[in-house]
Amino acid sequence: MCRNIKMLFNFDPPTSPDEVHAASLQFVRKISGFNKPSKANEAAFFSAIQAISSISANLLNSLEATAPPKNRDEEAARLKARSAKRFGDRKV
Repeated sequence: MCRNIKMLFNFDPPTSPDEVHAASLQFVRKISGFNKPSKANEAAFFSAIQAISSISANLLNSLEATAPPKNRDEEAARLKARSAKRFGDRKV
C-alpha cells in the first residue's frame, strides 16, 4: 500500500471529497507508475482517478462503524509519534 494513502473511514468531521480525490490520485499514480501522464495517457489517467473516487465515496458512505469516530488531530499526532519512533530524527 502506498504510504501517502490515508485511512478515510470513521473520522469526525467526515472525509471530504477532496480527501477521497487525493487518495484516488495517489492510488492511480502508484499502480500506473506515472506521477504525471503523457498526453497519450492523460484521458485514461484522469478517468481512472474519477472512477476510483466515485467507488471510494460509495464505499465510505455505505460502511457502518461500531466504534466512535476518530479525531483527526489525535490520529495525526499518534501517527507522527509512531513515525518518529520508527524513523528517529530523520525527516519523513
